[in-house]
Amino acid sequence: MAPAIRIDALTKDYAVGFWRKRPYRALDRLSLEVAPGEVFGFLGPNGAGKTTTLKLLMQLIFPTTGRAEILGRPVGDVAVRRRIGFLPENPYFYDNLTAEELLHYFGELFGQSAADRRARIPALLDRVGVGAERRLQLRKFSKGMIQRVGIAQALLNDPDVVFLDEPMSGLDPLGRRDVRSLILSLRDQGRTVFFSSHILSDAEALCSRVGIVAGGRLVASGRLSELLAFETRGWELVISDARPELIERLGARVSRTIEIAPGRYTLELPGDAAPEQLVAELTTAGARLVSVNPLRATLEDFFVRHVTETGAGARAAFADESHARP
Repeated sequence: MAPAIRIDALTKDYAVGFWRKRPYRALDRLSLEVAPGEVFGFLGPNGAGKTTTLKLLMQLIFPTTGRAEILGRPVGDVAVRRRIGFLPENPYFYDNLTAEELLHYFGELFGQSAADRRARIPALLDRVGVGAERRLQLRKFSKGMIQRVGIAQALLNDPDVVFLDEPMSGLDPLGRRDVRSLILSLRDQGRTVFFSSHILSDAEALCSRVGIVAGGRLVASGRLSELLAFETRGWELVISDARPELIERLGARVSRTIEIAPGRYTLELPGDAAPEQLVAELTTAGARLVSVNPLRATLEDFFVRHVTETGAGARAAFADESHARP
């Protein structure tokens, strides 16, 4: 099956400075593919190249080198534009319009009939959690409410591929939950979702695959199960109803003990320990097992390590390369 999104050696350089301009590489030979119907998380710290990539895919800016395709067609193809939705990082709309008026305006740009717009717009605003305030001017909206309207406009044309740049920005916990549910519902409908974020918990909750960028370069890409499948480095047991003398008898078999409350403890075991044996011993002695969890690297651990190792060096290497040119 052909990928929904294909990016091939995409590069973007800017000339920066006033008197003597020098090159600055915002994106460095990015290549990746996104399969139809998957939720792909594009992760990186601020300034990593995420928004630059999305602007290139939307043709808001143009690449220095490289190419990209959406649904098997070049990114500038008009027919493709009808099948995609886009939420920018900081959406800015005509603030004298109401949410309903804004969506009617965009619907007209898509060539939707008045009847179609009247049926679709109220349902979309309900879906993103914009209620009676939909009849207020947008200048009276909070950042989070503007974000919800932006998501509605990205879905107005019933797109096959949805691009979301920091979709959780400005949302409260309920809004974040709603947007997560919305993204999963789009996936269940067979749509492709490509979203950028520096909020790692969102990617862990939503994505089948992720790409991590740092310093304008892709430093890792793959399924979360692959990126997180590091060897278990230990075990965490939470127990209750344990007497202090029982905890003392554990000795060196426990690498760390934390007393949460009287009789309630967190025990950390080394990776080569057998938690089943210790659990049996504790329960026989009258303690009660609350939980047992493996201790392994998280996506955040992976993210921090790769950004630290790669981010600063990537653009430094480009700067050296630029200075070496005649």
